[in-house]
Amino acid sequence: MNKAALFPTGPIHKVEGKCIYLKGNDIDTDRIIPARFLKCISFDDLGESVFADDRLEQKGFHPFDQAQNQNSSILIVNKNFGCGSSREHAPQALMRWGIRAIIGQSFAEIFYGNCLSIGIPCAILAESCIDSLTKEIESNPHLLFNLDINSQRICNVKQSWLLKIELGMKEMLLSGKWDATRTLLKEKDKIKLTKNSLPYINQFNPIY
Repeated sequence: MNKAALFPTGPIHKVEGKCIYLKGNDIDTDRIIPARFLKCISFDDLGESVFADDRLEQKGFHPFDQAQNQNSSILIVNKNFGCGSSREHAPQALMRWGIRAIIGQSFAEIFYGNCLSIGIPCAILAESCIDSLTKEIESNPHLLFNLDINSQRICNVKQSWLLKIELGMKEMLLSGKWDATRTLLKEKDKIKLTKNSLPYINQFNPIY
């Protein structure tokens, strides 16, 4: 787990770091974080259990266990990633392992939304480009990449790939509006004014 990584806040313009490739279509949220871990009180320790059953079955050969992939920030996937149940624990677990962005051929809709709500960009890349990108990763697992939200590109020192980031997600990330808590705190004066103007509240409570 990338314990040094900080949780994102505010506007997100880019994600930098190593890439990790997880091969396979239709990887669902039950595989990302098995159901028995949903009993947790907080999300804090979920990173240790991401892909727990797959990793146990593959006995150290799972990409999330391989030494060269540790401290990776950008996850590369294939089609329909994050399908299945709508558990928000799935992106929370990935984030706590160290993932800060995901690039794939397609994503399940609810998973996609859950990623945006915690500041994880999800970008689309065509299958042929995924193949090109993963070959580059496999030839040099320690190569650093830069995912730029505004230009919608991921690049290294040699190559660049054009991504598709939906306009709504792009605007939310660049403006910081994906961060609901931060947005509410910035508007606390407006919230107080609205509260004080509501008669069905103020008839029972004094206005401060």
